[in-house]
Amino acid sequence: MTTKTANSLLIAIDLYSGSGAVTEGLRRIGFDVLAAVDSDPICCRTYRANHEAVLLCERDIKLVAPAEIRTKLSYSGSIDLLVVCAPCQPFSTQNKKRFQDDPRSALVLQSIKFIEEFSPSLVFFENVPGIAANGPLNQLRDDLRNHGYFLGDPRVINAADCGVAQRRERCIMVAAKELERIDIFYSSIQARSPKNVADAIQDLPGLNSGESDPSDPLHFARRHHPITLERLKHIPKNGGSRSSLPPQLQLECHKGRDGDFPDVYGRMKWDDVAPTLTTGCTDLTKGRYAHPRDDRSITLREAALLQSFPREYKFFGNGGQIARQIGNAVPVEMIAALELPFRRALEPSQNLNRKNAE
Repeated sequence: MTTKTANSLLIAIDLYSGSGAVTEGLRRIGFDVLAAVDSDPICCRTYRANHEAVLLCERDIKLVAPAEIRTKLSYSGSIDLLVVCAPCQPFSTQNKKRFQDDPRSALVLQSIKFIEEFSPSLVFFENVPGIAANGPLNQLRDDLRNHGYFLGDPRVINAADCGVAQRRERCIMVAAKELERIDIFYSSIQARSPKNVADAIQDLPGLNSGESDPSDPLHFARRHHPITLERLKHIPKNGGSRSSLPPQLQLECHKGRDGDFPDVYGRMKWDDVAPTLTTGCTDLTKGRYAHPRDDRSITLREAALLQSFPREYKFFGNGGQIARQIGNAVPVEMIAALELPFRRALEPSQNLNRKNAE
């Protein structure tokens, strides 16, 4: 582990950094993120706008040489934490082919060369629960073992238990050279007080279809078709669903199929968490993304707040590109909620040995 003074920050590198949610969460709990890697140019614009001090490598990770990053950083030590949030689409239940024949399923293995170069005390992997079904997990475990690391078993945590106003299950795993660090990390996870939709977005100005907030470029309502607005008028406020639509307003594909995709055209509920936000989080046809009160879908700003981005967070791109960045993000507060596990698992080895002796 890197030698530190009592007041020094913990050192981290963020792989597959996207729009910067993980970096934001780590900064919030006292980490110094030295470098990040991502290949999406729009995500990288957003990342740079919010994390100017971080060395961002905008390149296909397969072409990145970790030694070059070390040279650019003029950093000679090891790091405390390597975060690996490889693309989750290959392991999503929405992907019918799953990891079969999907080259992205092996991207998590690119972390090994960074582990070899920077010798992190702890490696944190985050993905959808489907990654535990097989995929590259066995290969990852073998590669880590060859470099002296143990890989903890996958654990599923819900963002709603981490102070996020959203129901979002994620799979986490940690790796370390000492099994004690892994055990301490998992045993230190604690649930946080729940938040709901009202906590996240109720204080934003109300909007009608097509309206926008002049003070916030992301708080604008999509302009819905008249038939969509007519449907929304029939869906009860604060949690209603499309089951309340009269027959003449039901979509033909939904008639007689109330159990299929029940969240489509549904409203969020003020005193409950939001559903899992996807890349279609402002599209009424993609899920329960209607505002609890207003006859419209939620705005990009509301989606970002439900993902626990700070209100001042800047995003680049068009509406669809920003929705994709928000939907693909790891909730900021979910990372911040892991402060205690991170800090306990990263204690110097002598402290771990003393605790074991006790």
